[in-house]
Amino acid sequence: MSRRSSRPSTASSRPRTAGQPSRDIYLECQAAFLGHYDDLGDKIDSKEDLILLLQQTGRNPTSKSVAKYWTPRTESMTFEDFVDVCSREPVTSEEELLKAFHKIDLNGDGYISLDELYKIMTTKGEKMSKDEVKDIIDEVDENKDGKLDYKERNKFYYGKFAKMVLSTTEEYKKLALRNLEKREKNRKLHGEITPRKDKDELSLGSQMSVGSSASEWRHDYSKPSPRVSTNSISKGGRSKEPTNLKDWPMVQSKGTFFLEDSSIISHVYTLNLTEDSDVWISIQPLKIGESGEALDGTFIDTALFVIYEDDNSFVAFTETKDIRGKYGLRCNMTKGKYLLIPFTTGCRLKPKKETAMKEAKLIMKEKGDKIVLTRGFKKALEDIFEMADLDGNRLLSREEFNWYNMRTSGEEVADDEWSVVEDNIELDKGQITLAGFIKLNEMEAEDNEGDTEDLWITLSAMGFNKSLLLDEACPFLLKVYTQKCSDPELEVSALKSNKDTLDKASCQLAFTKGEAKKVKAIKDVMIYQYINDHRALIVVENKSKTKIKMSLDCSKTRNGVSHTGSMLGTVTVPAQTSVVGHHILPLNDGSDLNVICEESVLK
Repeated sequence: MSRRSSRPSTASSRPRTAGQPSRDIYLECQAAFLGHYDDLGDKIDSKEDLILLLQQTGRNPTSKSVAKYWTPRTESMTFEDFVDVCSREPVTSEEELLKAFHKIDLNGDGYISLDELYKIMTTKGEKMSKDEVKDIIDEVDENKDGKLDYKERNKFYYGKFAKMVLSTTEEYKKLALRNLEKREKNRKLHGEITPRKDKDELSLGSQMSVGSSASEWRHDYSKPSPRVSTNSISKGGRSKEPTNLKDWPMVQSKGTFFLEDSSIISHVYTLNLTEDSDVWISIQPLKIGESGEALDGTFIDTALFVIYEDDNSFVAFTETKDIRGKYGLRCNMTKGKYLLIPFTTGCRLKPKKETAMKEAKLIMKEKGDKIVLTRGFKKALEDIFEMADLDGNRLLSREEFNWYNMRTSGEEVADDEWSVVEDNIELDKGQITLAGFIKLNEMEAEDNEGDTEDLWITLSAMGFNKSLLLDEACPFLLKVYTQKCSDPELEVSALKSNKDTLDKASCQLAFTKGEAKKVKAIKDVMIYQYINDHRALIVVENKSKTKIKMSLDCSKTRNGVSHTGSMLGTVTVPAQTSVVGHHILPLNDGSDLNVICEESVLK
């Protein structure tokens, strides 16, 4: 969320009511405010925002009442001003709501029609679709004529409608307070602050059903964070790339996503900051061979989670993405160690269907049965060398060669094996050159007397198919810029599947930045949807004591593809756990992603 401008608050100069607000009022105000802004130091800078916040605390003041607080001279309001207003304004009662509904009957015929209610529901506050407004009417329209009859003889239905609206507001307040309490608990437990969220991101592209509400688990930005916070966020919740990056110290490393059976393996990094600093992190796919793009020309998604090393808790996620497929994140981070875990959904990087293809030749025999490598195999080895050259210096250190060997054989390079390398090929500064790397593969082919089985094992492990196309791996480039830390340290710490950690981090992302709604059919089950213009994440949280099974039907989504392979998914969620239901990406990066997810409980 964009940080509000610090213009002078003319509202703050008004005399306050005597005494202090009650604890309940203060907590309700805090929950509503932090559901809309980043921290309690932000400012309300429009009358419309003030009205929306008042509505979210169960207050529905008249225009005349609002004018008392937001005068023509008012430029902004502080959180304290907002608490003061809520202390003065009573919560809307059923009787007051009933009177207000008379005004909805625009033509005075004694009925509230769909069009009349729709006009009201799309004028102020959270915009609703016509289908959602129809759901409101359907819930209390017992004679099914598509209208609400509030004439004297039908006050029962009218009152039922009022009670429903009031209960919806009450549910919002309760949910916001629960999220606030959980946020505070997490902050005290981990001492963490999660990235900012722009107000525009609160709209998820698909609206939620009546009775649901938006919520965020944010940390209290009014207090300094001991760990991390974000800054310089531009409109739309985008992490703004600094314009003076050339002046910032930078460390970088390449890495690769590898497909292995049904899992994705990647390099994992440890980032050590010796000083507190403003940090910019970017990650993007690299075009090596045929990699980096899906078959339809879209970029393989290469995002990144930042995790605290000491407790594996969620810190931040690269939410911004440019037209070249580069993801980015800007945040203030305190000194210490962090895990940087690359993440790809599997929507675009996925196993290719088995097709009959001609197996490429890897070796040829010349006169005297001398074994030589084919041109196609050498080109593949050049690509592998570029992938293994993590620091990009056109040489393979022993450490880089070790990571390559771990991937292709599952074993580390022992001292005697490295001695063989040193004895048989010429090194440059103690590191393997491209020519030396190709020579090592020639030696392997000779040792196997022309048998290419081991060579194909290596090629397959690195993502190459039988036609020597790199189609089941995606190399990427990770860069970390630090403004105030002069000597950041970035090193590869693992090459493995990170599914459990990434699933946990994805759930935390959804809890922190997503929109929550209750599942109507079952108690203590929530759906969280985090959606921006280039991805969607749907998480099911089961706080009950029994296992549940749910259908998550996203088949009405426009321009979307799920990591599960089907937009109609089923998830089993054990008691007291959370499960990722869908990661969704656009089918076409040039078109809008419109996510619609309908859930149902399966027996």
